[in-house]
Amino acid sequence: MRHAYSVETVRAAEQALMARLPEGALMQRAAAGLAVACGDLLRRNGRVYGSRVLLLVGSGDNGGDTLYAGARLARRGAGVRALLTSPDKVHPGGLAALLAAGGQVLDTPDGLSPVDLVVDGITGIGGRGGLRPDAEALVRAATTGHAPVLAVDLPSGVEADTGQVLGAAVRADATVTFGTYKPGLLIDPAATRAGALRLVDIGLGPELPGRPDLEALQYADVAALLPVPGAESDKYRRGVVGVAAGSERYPGAAVLAVAGALRGGAGAVRYAGPGAAAVIARHPEALVHSGPPSKAGRVQAWVVGPGLGDSPAAAGAVSDVLASDVPVLVDADGLRLMDAGAVRARTAPTVLTPHAGEAAALLGVPREDVEAGRLAAVRELAARYGATVLLKGSTTLVAEAGDAPVRVNPTGTSWLATAGSGDVLSGLTGSLLAAGLAPRGRGLRGRLSARARGPPGLGRGAGRRTGRRRRRPRCLAGRTGLIHPGRSGTRAGRVSGRGQQRRRTGTQGVRPPGGGRRHTRPRRPALAARGVQGARGRRRVGQGRHPVERAPLLVPRGPFR
Repeated sequence: MRHAYSVETVRAAEQALMARLPEGALMQRAAAGLAVACGDLLRRNGRVYGSRVLLLVGSGDNGGDTLYAGARLARRGAGVRALLTSPDKVHPGGLAALLAAGGQVLDTPDGLSPVDLVVDGITGIGGRGGLRPDAEALVRAATTGHAPVLAVDLPSGVEADTGQVLGAAVRADATVTFGTYKPGLLIDPAATRAGALRLVDIGLGPELPGRPDLEALQYADVAALLPVPGAESDKYRRGVVGVAAGSERYPGAAVLAVAGALRGGAGAVRYAGPGAAAVIARHPEALVHSGPPSKAGRVQAWVVGPGLGDSPAAAGAVSDVLASDVPVLVDADGLRLMDAGAVRARTAPTVLTPHAGEAAALLGVPREDVEAGRLAAVRELAARYGATVLLKGSTTLVAEAGDAPVRVNPTGTSWLATAGSGDVLSGLTGSLLAAGLAPRGRGLRGRLSARARGPPGLGRGAGRRTGRRRRRPRCLAGRTGLIHPGRSGTRAGRVSGRGQQRRRTGTQGVRPPGGGRRHTRPRRPALAARGVQGARGRRRVGQGRHPVERAPLLVPRGPFR
């Protein structure tokens, strides 16, 4: 599991560690890890010796880390130049080390020649607000080409504690962070600007408290949470989930919610509502009831809200479900119809699953405020309703009332941005609640839902394994010459034999189907560092000790968007 800590906690841990270390030792550790990451990225594009590196250096320790790392690269034969945002506040020791190693300092970004790597070391975890106008102009001038951008600790201009982007900010292809993850690296919108993540161990672990501010599950954690039926399991032991969803206007919501519950592993699904005919026609194994939910029969958890509408019968169904003594998930229309006092008075677990618009309505604020400050919004909702709140989005956040760490799931896929996905997610989550999984375990549901629905355009069960291997959707990098470094299923992750040897020359051999002349294609660069984990948790390259975050697609792009 990956843990993230606030800036205040990180600074306290750094001070405690520096008190026990020789002066400058902590900065040298960070610079060494940063230089290794830069070298790994440069080797993917060619080699370190003779490469051209541009450092964007701010004041303070972040600039010092960047300068010392630049000095290490210069000693390895790279041509390193630095642009200083505050020449009078630059780290003196780092600047001296860079110059002694053969690096250069530029007075102005005018007339910059093409570079192979841009290193963003302008602001660190202490930065507030967006980039200042002079720094913004510097970044624009330095990133006009197609060189990858590597951020130091976090992209300059983003908020480390909240993930907010309050002004101009660097959009990095990769980020090297030190000691521990920061919340802004895992929460959108800042997370989208961080790119591939690498965590460098500088020895902060013993100084950090046991309870983090944020935690993110990894694949092994998810596998340990998922309920597995035993040899003596029956449908009641596997969990019976009740679904109160759908209406005459939205009968499909009932069908989709029941489908999610069935594919989530529920032993049985009881449906109560006006969509009984549509549900039984699509899912004959479902147990349907046209009366109120309380008369539907025995269940271990309820899902209420998808497609209910705003009729008096819908409001009665929500009240009926909230009066039960089993775990309840409230979604969609149920969020508008529920009574806040009834939710707070419940003794059984309650899970609310709003998207940004629904969360804004519950909080009485504009949607833009929720999207800009997702962490604050989910915490406020959990405290206000005394429930577990799952805020849906590109990064899913799960918060409970109290001081428990917020759980983040950054592995969502944009394929879920379709009508009906929320209904499937509700049913899936309800099945896990009925199986006995604690509400905070719900953050894994986005991945499971994508598997349950299958790729777009395929019918029910398309995500199942069959005897014939199902092709993965082609990565968008196919036309850009880059790969998704976190997926072991890409072609670059499956090359062996001659193709593996040809990597040294910049191409990999591919034989066309049916034989014929072997052709080549350019090698695809990515931040494939030691310890990179593939899509199923396997280590792809070496057995390095530094954990590396599963990386988003590295696409050459401008620094601001």
